[in-house]
Amino acid sequence: MRVVAGFEAAKGAVVLLAGFGLLSLLHKDLQDFANKLVDFLHLNPAGHYTSVFIELMAGFSSKRLWSLAALACAYSFMRFAEAYGLWRNRRWAQWFAVLSGAAYVPIEVYELSRGISATKVSVLLVNIAIVLYVLYRLWVRRATHAAAD
Repeated sequence: MRVVAGFEAAKGAVVLLAGFGLLSLLHKDLQDFANKLVDFLHLNPAGHYTSVFIELMAGFSSKRLWSLAALACAYSFMRFAEAYGLWRNRRWAQWFAVLSGAAYVPIEVYELSRGISATKVSVLLVNIAIVLYVLYRLWVRRATHAAAD
């Protein structure tokens, strides 16, 4: 269970860093940043997704950056709380892990329907494995408590 807790904490940390990264873009030319990022990653600037990204960045306002950073902070808080609860073997955290992990499965299956890749399959399989493992731990916990009563 501590491995799952560490994984959740790592997800929270990555998103929190991304939120701080968004805040570092305040009062900067976001279209210029997007163009530099596309150039750094050696992406085709005329590509569909690349041009959508550049246009999206050009339309971002400071208010929108603050909103996204706040959402990143809230998401991180949820992941850190879940990680804490899993680390301390709290039942509420196990149920939260099952529900939050299972909520992503339909999205991941949809993404697979749009095109199969090793990354998409891996993400789906790891997510399903975590959900099943935590469900198993809940089942064992229930059986152990039932036998003790």
